Amino acid sequence: MINGHRKHRRTGLTALALLPLAALAACGGGGGGKDTSAEQGSGKGTISVWAHQGQASEATALQNAVKSFNSSQSAIKAELKLIPEKDYTKTITTTDASELPDVLEFDGPTMANFVYNSKLAPVDGHVSAKTLDNATDAIKAQGEIDGKHYGLGMFDAGLGMYANKKLLDAAGVKYPTSLDDAWTAEEFGKALAALKGKDSDGKVLDISEQYGLASEWGTFGFSPIVWSAGGGLLKDGKAEGTLDSPKAVSALKTFQSWKPYVDANTDGNAFAKGKVALSWVGHWNYPAYSEALGDDLAVLPLPDFGNGPKTGQGSWAWGIGADSKNGKAAGTFLDYLLNDENVGAMTKANGAVPATKSALAKSELYKKGGPLQLFADQLAKPCGDSDISASCVAVTRPVTAGYPTVTAKFNTALNSIYGGADPKEALQKAARAIDRDFTDNAGYEIP
Repeated sequence: MINGHRKHRRTGLTALALLPLAALAACGGGGGGKDTSAEQGSGKGTISVWAHQGQASEATALQNAVKSFNSSQSAIKAELKLIPEKDYTKTITTTDASELPDVLEFDGPTMANFVYNSKLAPVDGHVSAKTLDNATDAIKAQGEIDGKHYGLGMFDAGLGMYANKKLLDAAGVKYPTSLDDAWTAEEFGKALAALKGKDSDGKVLDISEQYGLASEWGTFGFSPIVWSAGGGLLKDGKAEGTLDSPKAVSALKTFQSWKPYVDANTDGNAFAKGKVALSWVGHWNYPAYSEALGDDLAVLPLPDFGNGPKTGQGSWAWGIGADSKNGKAAGTFLDYLLNDENVGAMTKANGAVPATKSALAKSELYKKGGPLQLFADQLAKPCGDSDISASCVAVTRPVTAGYPTVTAKFNTALNSIYGGADPKEALQKAARAIDRDFTDNAGYEIP
């Protein structure tokens, strides 16, 4: 059980792409100076493909897809190079655009920085209209800048709250059954207090603290609190007045107040072992949780802080190198990679949410009536990264070349608030640092 849980936890990190985004921060300046359109080329010949080497089952699914593509036709040969996950983003960052492959995978939030530094070309005009149309709206939001699409994904991420129905029922806690009846933040606080009354050590909530809040998990997992409160990380390229708004400050003060209820979950098994009733995490823990709890497992939306429940979204994506001389062949390969068979095999390997409409409709986990339908329902109401209203749910992390700074300053502030720091002071400090960086880099504008 423990081994299985560890495997799926790693899948989660892979699916979320918790990579050293800070590696990009030093590369923020001096980019974005030219139009990056890959040449169409002949549509034949050999194309190079780079991907991260995550867990073994994902690598196998990708290798099988490449092998199948090569044997399905004779005009194009795709040569796959797998790069260790821990080195992947740094490798793209430090490689000159002229040395990058025709097709490359990338961590979704890094995309704008790579576009800014002239390393990615739009896929429009290279992949088919059918492939673009079949991409879910949420995954398209992650990959779009100024109407151009630079990335398409095989899978997306689901974030929510897993609940142990037996423990909630024992404490007399009523819980939501859909997005429409999400707990308010106040109701969630009351639920924690009621659960504590029936728990031996009073620790009833897991927030995946073992991942580290001062990491991409901090931003992905808990920026939904800020969005749900009506705040944000950036607005019109500025953090001040949004990240440190009274609504954001109040919401993170509430988050801070939940700490006494949180199990540190050092081994990642607190929920599966029945030590806590609630686990704030993503789709990747479903296999282990389902195995441990069976019919006692429920999947709930995150609490509503006033602007509707929100979730993070976004994951690994595929794009075309800006200096590729064979964009047509690269597009043909991506059309094949994003077909139902390959997306189905990859999402079976990592448990993630399919990022194409047709594969999503067939997914046993995420289709209507499936155990993880909630995650699909959330992604079906995308906000993009700017117009975050009460009627949308899945928010894309800011699509900006300055994202490495945004996430580093936010998750550092979140971690310090969780540790007892004054929320207003921590968020003001983060907002000032983000805005200073944006000013120093002319707003990271992509021509």
